Amino acid sequence: MAESGSPARFQLLGPVRLLDGDRPVPVGGPGVRGLLALLALKVNKVVALDEIIDALWGHDPPATARTIVHGNVSHLRRVLRDIQGDHPRGARILTAPPGYQLTVEPDRIDVHRARSLLERASAEEPDKASELLAEALSLWQGPALAGVPGSVRAPELEDLRLAVHGARVDADLELGRHAELIVELSPLVRAAPLAERTAGQLMRALYHAGRRGDALELYRTVSRATLRTLGVEPGADLRWLHERVLNDDLPVKVVAEPKPETAPVQQLPPAVPNLAGREADLAWLDELAERAEAGETAVGVVTGTAGIGKSSLVVWWAHRAARRFPDGILFAALRGFDPQHPPLEPAELLTQFLLGLGVPAEGVPEQVHERVALYRSMIAGRRMLVILDNARSAEQVRPLLPPGSRSMALVTSRSRLDGLAVSNAAKLRVLGTLAPGDAVRLIEELAGPAGYDLNHALARLCGYLPLALRIAGARLAASAQWSAQDLVDELGNERTRLAALDVEGPDDGVRAAFDVSFRGLPSEVADTFLRLGVVQCVSAGSHLTAAIGGITVAEARRHLRVLAAHNLLAETGRDAFVPHDLVRLFLRELAENELDEADREAVLSRSVRFYQAVGDRARRKMLRIVDPLDFTGVLTDAQTPPIGSFDDAQDWFTSEWENLLEVLEAARAAGRHDDVWRLARVAHTYRAVYPLLDEWTRLVEIGLEAAERSGDVLGRCWMLISRCAIALTFELPQGCLADAERALELASAIGDSRLMVSANIHLGSALTLLGRYDEAIRTLRQAVEETERTGDLELRGQALNNCAEAEKRAGRFIEAIGHQVASLEIDRTLGDDSYVVVSLNNLAELSMRIGELAAAERYVWEAVDLTISRRFVLQEGVLRLTLGRVLRAGSDVDGAREQFALALKILADANPKLAGLVRAELTDLGESP
Repeated sequence: MAESGSPARFQLLGPVRLLDGDRPVPVGGPGVRGLLALLALKVNKVVALDEIIDALWGHDPPATARTIVHGNVSHLRRVLRDIQGDHPRGARILTAPPGYQLTVEPDRIDVHRARSLLERASAEEPDKASELLAEALSLWQGPALAGVPGSVRAPELEDLRLAVHGARVDADLELGRHAELIVELSPLVRAAPLAERTAGQLMRALYHAGRRGDALELYRTVSRATLRTLGVEPGADLRWLHERVLNDDLPVKVVAEPKPETAPVQQLPPAVPNLAGREADLAWLDELAERAEAGETAVGVVTGTAGIGKSSLVVWWAHRAARRFPDGILFAALRGFDPQHPPLEPAELLTQFLLGLGVPAEGVPEQVHERVALYRSMIAGRRMLVILDNARSAEQVRPLLPPGSRSMALVTSRSRLDGLAVSNAAKLRVLGTLAPGDAVRLIEELAGPAGYDLNHALARLCGYLPLALRIAGARLAASAQWSAQDLVDELGNERTRLAALDVEGPDDGVRAAFDVSFRGLPSEVADTFLRLGVVQCVSAGSHLTAAIGGITVAEARRHLRVLAAHNLLAETGRDAFVPHDLVRLFLRELAENELDEADREAVLSRSVRFYQAVGDRARRKMLRIVDPLDFTGVLTDAQTPPIGSFDDAQDWFTSEWENLLEVLEAARAAGRHDDVWRLARVAHTYRAVYPLLDEWTRLVEIGLEAAERSGDVLGRCWMLISRCAIALTFELPQGCLADAERALELASAIGDSRLMVSANIHLGSALTLLGRYDEAIRTLRQAVEETERTGDLELRGQALNNCAEAEKRAGRFIEAIGHQVASLEIDRTLGDDSYVVVSLNNLAELSMRIGELAAAERYVWEAVDLTISRRFVLQEGVLRLTLGRVLRAGSDVDGAREQFALALKILADANPKLAGLVRAELTDLGESP
């Protein structure tokens, strides 16, 4: 391998190619090129393996599709390695479950470079913009994505080409290049007469070149084509252009029409000095303005939680974009969420606007409908911006919206104002919190630098919320006695954080901002919101909310949507509603202050019951259940989310895990020890399938402590078995044997024969971990015999698997294979994919030990595919280690090196002990891990 090379480039706008400088590098057939294109289109993002297979083969993939993709990825990695060597900025294809990720600078991919050039051109003067856009157009070397399977499609690439071409023509029109454009555009319009933007550009070029009659004839041609093909007249923009040409009053410049003789109205308040971040939001506002310039309806609603910076964004953008609106800007503060004043009525706001437009006070009509009519007639046809800040409702806003096209309206509100989307085709933009770097920059603008770590800690504790960040920055700037560390310490305590973000005025702090939103909720929705604060839910779905509030699922869903519409929760996914971190703290304070102890106790009881019941239902879809806990009858089907498959169960546990831990901690604090250990044992199943050492240990220690405090012998026994399972999974021998022996003593004391078998299985595995193989095999074979006698299939499969592991480590490979095959048969009968993976991995290792490398590779690839589809991340790391060893035994050193590198990436943090084994393997291959 070369020590260094040059980073690769990727061409998608034409034949799909990998380039070393300007030299095309052969990569293989259509399937490999299609894979390369799919990864490059979503550069630096994970593309799921299933998505790749669907794109390459459609609905009829071959049985070996996954293996083909694995092989093609390996091939592309080798090609990239040959081109780039170890260049630090080189492209890499990473395995990132559930698929793969191409990491490279986007500018090295022609598609993303074209987008970047288009974005840069939008902020440049016409001459520079034309140059940038011409460069972008030159990136197209033929039909996009040529040479890949027909099932790989990206229609957005043609949209991008049209956008780039249209923007370049607009720039050339402003530069007066009319003759050249007539030659360029005429054949395009003949070929596609329904492309109204191109037709309009050609009409302008013809008109300004002195060919007014040809421009009018072109409109008639396009009009006939649209009527014949679509049955409608051309769009508003083309009709407006035709009228201007017909009247011979089309201005020379496209970007601005003649201003009225009187000075335009300018009611904008001052803007903040600098706007941190918000590039995507500003781009959205720019796009909305372009719609207005094109003659389309342009009403935008900027919404978000209190303190998110809605008004700051809109006002800052309006100052920057003022030249787009030569007839002026109207601004009104609607006081929709002002705690000291009622919302302004439309009649008052119309008066304000009419006076601003030059109507004398005595000329303002008495009747509201007459004011509306006068207002609309005065701004009709003008190019104006109307900003309606802090609106309460759609009804408050509608009379103030400009009529027709060419003008633009922006509304800010804590509510989404969905009604405006229905009645006025408004576009919605929900503001999120700032990116960490932008949040730090905002603090530093106010208070100066205080060290990278401190300012990042401050920004994180402020939840990246602009209002909180400004308060923190102002506090630091106002007092030399306050250091950033002092403020970090104060904000670090959740109990004092909101108080630290209060300011002197009664209505300007973070708590006050949230309180105004809360007080505006309907009473039944406010009650539901309060109950969510009892257990500090990280997220809320309709079933959990129904359980907590004692209401139906349909009512809960409606309440959550109202809370999302008021931006007190953010809808982050289907039936997933998440409060901002500071809203969570505010909500906890509310619940403590406004709900009595009996209400809080009832909410906690319902929460525990919900997670016990649904967690039990979910775990039964994931793993064989050997403990006697059964909560399946606690809730009805209507009260629980649908969990019909392994994937449903996995998704539920993943989405609810943080909530489950919060409920566990709340029940622990309330002394509900029996509930705690039972819930911990139910949740143990999920972490057994998806093991994370710290979280699993915390869960089990909480459960064991609760079982001991409750004096429940059964609980103590099962939680000791749970703790032993952690030690076995991560090969941590300390305490493992003692836990298994103590669990066996307790099981014997209460005479539970099935529990005794489970304890014996863990005891045998603990002995294996300690290297006492003969004792381990005797113990585990006794467990196998007992389960054969009782017909207990769940425990028999577990005993066979653990016995095979002990025999493998003792060098008894043939006996181990027999037990492992029997275990695998049971695993598949029970549909237990987690155990199937373990059995396949063990069979792969055993096959390698007896020299059956082809069988070993077959077993391990089957298991790898299963771990990827089931998202068993830690297990995938273990399998990659096994696969590397198998490939190395077969002299495939490059393949082994690749698999070890993948294993190390997965295991480095998840299992340090196994990661050490991987590093040793890489060192043996001459690699620096």
